[in-house]
Amino acid sequence: MNPPTSRRTFVTTAAAATLGVRNLAAATRPDVARRAPPSERIRLALIGANGMGRANLANCSNQPDVVVAAICDVSKQRREEVAAQFPGTARAHADFREVLDRPDIDAVIIATPPHWHAAIAVAAAQAGKDVYLQKPMTLYPDETLAVRNAFRRHQVISQVGTQIHASENYRRVVEWIRSGRLGPVNVVRTFNVMNQGPDGIGRSSTSTPPPGVDWEMWLGPAPARPFNELLFRDAYNHCSFWDYSGGWTPGMAPHIVDLPIWALDLGVPLVTHSTGGRFVVKDDGDAPDTQEVVWQYPATTMTWSMNTVNSFGFDFGRGNRDRRLGIYFHALRGTLFTGYDHHEIIAEGDLLKDLSPPPKSLPPSPGHEREWLDCVKSRRAPSCCVDYHWRVDLALTLANLSYKLGRSIRFDPKTEKIVGDSEARRRARPEYRRPWRFPSEYL
Repeated sequence: MNPPTSRRTFVTTAAAATLGVRNLAAATRPDVARRAPPSERIRLALIGANGMGRANLANCSNQPDVVVAAICDVSKQRREEVAAQFPGTARAHADFREVLDRPDIDAVIIATPPHWHAAIAVAAAQAGKDVYLQKPMTLYPDETLAVRNAFRRHQVISQVGTQIHASENYRRVVEWIRSGRLGPVNVVRTFNVMNQGPDGIGRSSTSTPPPGVDWEMWLGPAPARPFNELLFRDAYNHCSFWDYSGGWTPGMAPHIVDLPIWALDLGVPLVTHSTGGRFVVKDDGDAPDTQEVVWQYPATTMTWSMNTVNSFGFDFGRGNRDRRLGIYFHALRGTLFTGYDHHEIIAEGDLLKDLSPPPKSLPPSPGHEREWLDCVKSRRAPSCCVDYHWRVDLALTLANLSYKLGRSIRFDPKTEKIVGDSEARRRARPEYRRPWRFPSEYL
């Protein structure tokens, strides 16, 4: 009997064996190696040592089978501050490529600003590193497909950071929808609103990077621009700058539209239309302060509303300024509406007489990061792996492309191409700033 395959041995052999796979879909399997010994410790690196990256790292580093081996950030202060929390094990790096070149690193958390996600994720897959990838997964439709294909080809274990997917409330909603008791769901409405006021995030008078910050590396493949302290500060502010985040739709919608796509097992939208604009907010950013999206699926229409200058939340609150979100499933016999932590069902008269919840069928999550770590060892796919989440991501990248073009986009799920719009097909792929290169070999 052969000994169990270790995680490090597996990624080396599996990546090499699948480089020539023609059908990338065939490279994905639910169980691709025997479980590694439970005592094996995962040597983990963090790429992007700010807000959510630190939170993800904290949720991993407190696990007994994790060793924090590397901290990477373009800010010397940030990387050294976090690395100091793990003396004797964590080395600080300024360049993510140094981390990916290290043979002792098993897995990486990618929590950089969004414009870097696709490029670093593909590079990590090529290096055979398992990946926890913060949302949004990508910013362009061709990036969506390239990341998915790279992860399929190299068979790395991935989890996208939509941690609300792990909640008990989301599981109960999925069980309700899949029970069929509400009847067919023909419309889903989703939203996220807040009120930043007309001044938005404000204005910065600083145009010089602080000592120890590599601004050129921070910009990476995205368009060049002078340093802006507000843009550099954190993920909340990123959402005000289009080129580096895509705005608040990819900033929050991955958490929210994830639920209907999961519950209804939606594929990819056939038609996507988005409109909106920057009508009220006057700050250093340029992302829309309102955006509306309609996605047409074969048997369901899903909508999205985003507003940063009004926080009226329908059944989820009103009056005081707050961040509010919600999801409405409109079905034949009733409507289910839900937020992150609770849901309610409104019957359509006597069409739905039994409001008792269906039996629980989805097991509880061990935690979004813990699930990923377990799968790094077992080589099974986590619930929010890239091969699941790409459908969520593609809906959002198509929506932003539609917004920029000012017209609807049709997408063929069989060919995985935009139909009848050569300009949209061209602009579905970003132009990376040199010396960075779009990974076209994965399309």
